[in-house]
Amino acid sequence: MEKVVCVTGASGYIASWLVKLLLQRGYTVRATVRNPRDSSKVAHLKSLEGANERLHFYEADLLEEGSFDSVVDGCQTVFHTASPVALSVSDPQTELIDPALNGTVNVLNSCIKASTIKRVVITSSITSVMVNYDSLNLGEDVIIDETWFSDPIFCRERNDWYSLSKTLAETAAWKMARENGLDLVTLHPGLTIGPPLQPSLNLSCYALLILIKEGKKLMPNVVYRYVDVRDVALAHIAAMVNPSANGRYCLVGRVAYWFETLDILKPNFPTLNLPTIAPEDRPTKLLYQISRERAESLGISFRPLEDTLKDSVECFRDRNLITL
Repeated sequence: MEKVVCVTGASGYIASWLVKLLLQRGYTVRATVRNPRDSSKVAHLKSLEGANERLHFYEADLLEEGSFDSVVDGCQTVFHTASPVALSVSDPQTELIDPALNGTVNVLNSCIKASTIKRVVITSSITSVMVNYDSLNLGEDVIIDETWFSDPIFCRERNDWYSLSKTLAETAAWKMARENGLDLVTLHPGLTIGPPLQPSLNLSCYALLILIKEGKKLMPNVVYRYVDVRDVALAHIAAMVNPSANGRYCLVGRVAYWFETLDILKPNFPTLNLPTIAPEDRPTKLLYQISRERAESLGISFRPLEDTLKDSVECFRDRNLITL
């Protein structure tokens, strides 16, 4: 039987790696994008091994009800990755909340209509897990896990519109899944880095590039929740093929201070001229952790941050974004 899956927002950072791995495993992929005729968005996908035979593009609009009906009908699994990512917006409702929330509702409504779908996997975010009042007092004795939920009120108070959009979308998804008997899994990656397949840099890769180029301007006590994009893509496939997969999965390989990132990069890339953080300027507070237990139960083995950073920097070099 032909293995047919759908990936929404297929030209995105995580989605592109997911499409690549699915094609490598023999799946037929129905890829939704806003404009299949825009070569700047789809050329990197068309060049993937197996794309000529098993990758098919569909135009779909997150805000258009029924837009995904014909795409998901006939698929066994739907991976819903499409959702806007932005830290600064002028109209949070229009730019972030509506596409994330209404887009999720529209995709799931299409899935509910289709009799072939066995499971839906949604790419959520760690920001729908840990953005709450408890996050104000995170010490070394704290382990954040899948029982944590972000608080929409707290998100609004902080004007954290991206976290709000992901939290509202996830809440709506679980409500629909319960009411309609939909087999749903949500994945919650942290700051996703690693070599991109798409030609333009997504927000998280761009953030890493800025950290490297302008690190002297940044505070060493900034904390990042890192995960490799390839591990996130593999987790999506594991969530599909593992019959026991259920519920939510945090995907964070390592929680680290920014100065720890510098410590990893400096010996490997001495020509980057990265700042040196003096011992007295380094935070001494031990960091909280994010549980990897459920993710590892899916068979996910997180890459060391050292490998992810090395591959990211080498990708930046190959694209002439930095000079080594």
